[in-house]
Amino acid sequence: MAESRDVQSLGRASDWSGTRVVVAGFGVSGFAAADNLLFLGAQVTALDESTSEEKAEKARLLETLGATVRLEPGATDTLPDEVDLVVTSPGWRPSSPLLAQAVERGVPVWGEVELAWRLRDPENAAPWLAVTGTNGKTTTVQMLESILRAAGLRAVAVGNVGLPIVEAVMDPEPYDALAVELSSFQLHYTHSMSAESAVVLNVAEDHLDWYADEPGGPTGMEQYAADKARIYERVQRACVYNLADPATEEMVREAEVVEGARAVGFTLGTPSSGDVGVVEDLLVDRAFIEERASSAAELCTLADLASPAPHVVANALAAAALARAHGVSQQAVRDGLRAFRPDGHRIAHVAEADGVTWVDDSKATNPHAAQSSLAAFDDVVWVAGGLAKGARFDDLVLAVRDRLRGVVLLGRDRQVVADALSRHAPDVPVIDVGADETGEPMERVVDAAAGLARSGDTVLLAPGCASMDMFTDYGARGDAFAAAVHRRIARTD
Repeated sequence: MAESRDVQSLGRASDWSGTRVVVAGFGVSGFAAADNLLFLGAQVTALDESTSEEKAEKARLLETLGATVRLEPGATDTLPDEVDLVVTSPGWRPSSPLLAQAVERGVPVWGEVELAWRLRDPENAAPWLAVTGTNGKTTTVQMLESILRAAGLRAVAVGNVGLPIVEAVMDPEPYDALAVELSSFQLHYTHSMSAESAVVLNVAEDHLDWYADEPGGPTGMEQYAADKARIYERVQRACVYNLADPATEEMVREAEVVEGARAVGFTLGTPSSGDVGVVEDLLVDRAFIEERASSAAELCTLADLASPAPHVVANALAAAALARAHGVSQQAVRDGLRAFRPDGHRIAHVAEADGVTWVDDSKATNPHAAQSSLAAFDDVVWVAGGLAKGARFDDLVLAVRDRLRGVVLLGRDRQVVADALSRHAPDVPVIDVGADETGEPMERVVDAAAGLARSGDTVLLAPGCASMDMFTDYGARGDAFAAAVHRRIARTD
């Protein structure tokens, strides 16, 4: 057996030849990692259980470049004998057989984020402005990208959204800045990243099917929060946190940052000196101006945003704080936020008929996101259910029960939502349309919701659950909802 190589010092300028790397998972980030490792001269073996034609086509391409690719059931059960490094896709649990074997054998395990950080060009490394949180990550990163571009910078959204980070750092034309979205899964496998500035938007129950309670050790929720907190480690300029979420402030207090890094809070209320927030209808900065002790700088108005919903405003403030920490002007913040339009299925207006407004927020895939969405409306027929991922709905129902005209439930874990409603909102009408994967479930949902709604109400698809029990993804779920709404309106005109 060949002697293992010490990979801890490897970077962009290193000699990777002879380094034996296993890439675990062959999705978007896995392919990007394998492709660029081959370019650097590493010996790459990529493993995945999927046999899809898309992955098979990418495998053929990499095999012509010298990689070994195994796409078959059982391909990830056993770690090959001679391995110096494992680069894992973010969704893999540490307990998965291949990663557990790597740890047992002392083989380092990096995520794509760790690999990307090490592959930055030492002569021209773009700063990372990093975003995590249970909800709002993608919107905040895309707002940040828009602001940076309005400032005339070559910037791109990368990571858990957009371009794989490895591709961005290896681009022959350097970027001026990267807006980096990071999930807890990605952060779990990140060890040396030092973001210029970072934010944890919020922390709420999610992915508790991935983070299991450890007997005598931390709970799944504690592990999840600890992974989120890793984003603040080694921050260089600003740790941005949510003044309404004490857990994020505590993360900043506990972080080991570069000397001189600041803590900057964001709030939907009037900001104190050192924070950003809202005064009447203005988003203002009291953190990055010299006169912050006595005055505030206007960034934009609520009307400049795509929506005045509270969570959208909070995301805009977080994006603005990261951009301002980077030195972006007030005008660029305003212009970038004015230009930003959210992706589909995020509080998207579908239709209005007979005084009822239909809204698609299928992206609300956990209770915290659903609660934020429900808080934006007064009288709501709530469409909920799907895969709960171990989450509970009691706090959500307690917070929004006075807004609920009625609830329509679908999906595999709909009973979890129903139980919370029966405990805390027993007078709210509930219609259960089931989890039948045949036929048109959204037709039944829309018809049921229409029967509950009155003029002036909003029917809101904010499921609080993942979609894969009945739909390909949250986008397909939202599309099905919108199509069913339009068909019903056409029938009743």
